[in-house]
Amino acid sequence: MPTQMEKAALFRKMHEERRAFVMANAWDAGSAGRLTALGFEALGTTSAGLALSLGVEDGHVGREGTLANAYQIVQATHLPVSADLENCFADDPAGCSETIHFAIDVGLAGGSIEDATGNADEAIYPFELSVARVRAAAEEARGSGTGFVLTARAENFLHGRPDLDDTIARLQAYAEAGADVLYAPGLPDLRSIQAVCESVSKPVNMLMGLSAPLVSASDLARIGVARISLGSALARTADAAMLHAASQIRQQGHFTYGRR
Repeated sequence: MPTQMEKAALFRKMHEERRAFVMANAWDAGSAGRLTALGFEALGTTSAGLALSLGVEDGHVGREGTLANAYQIVQATHLPVSADLENCFADDPAGCSETIHFAIDVGLAGGSIEDATGNADEAIYPFELSVARVRAAAEEARGSGTGFVLTARAENFLHGRPDLDDTIARLQAYAEAGADVLYAPGLPDLRSIQAVCESVSKPVNMLMGLSAPLVSASDLARIGVARISLGSALARTADAAMLHAASQIRQQGHFTYGRR
């Protein structure tokens, strides 16, 4: 089994190659094992997928539950694992730093910090506070000596603020603050994705979920995307298949859901 530092170094190298590798998102140890067996090179966790499996809303699992789940996934695979740490479960920079410290303790190769507040009245943190939060998280990651790969997320497009200029300005500032990977989930098309890639110097992650633009991995590699993540797409697909089978049994009394 590779060490945490070896996994983090490999994870960092994958991003530097800018080849749009796919980081599949697991929601428990079982899914992590299956995705590992399929040959993926790295795994992510998913806050929405975990919440779905626990029967709660996304954003309501909390730091302790999130890190316990991440630990189980780390233990289930030899691959680098990057955790969805939401907003690092803190509004202030010190709290973000603390979350990164705990994330490193569970053996993760990387993790993310987002600028969404979780508060509907003010969905996105103000610019300067957002940068300060990323800076604190990056300093904690660097100071650990593990090579932990920090992903900074600009969440505008997921929260009713489709402002590409502000999104790019935030990503540029997060890179300057020390983030290793940049991520703007919800970009609507290849043109906006390319604009992000051309505007920043750090590797870019692109979310390819259930409502993503109809583009291929080769399309994304061609415009400079370094990493493709799947978010909760696999968890939701598994859940939909279960509901389809259970509904057929309950409503029709048939058991043919598994036939092709």
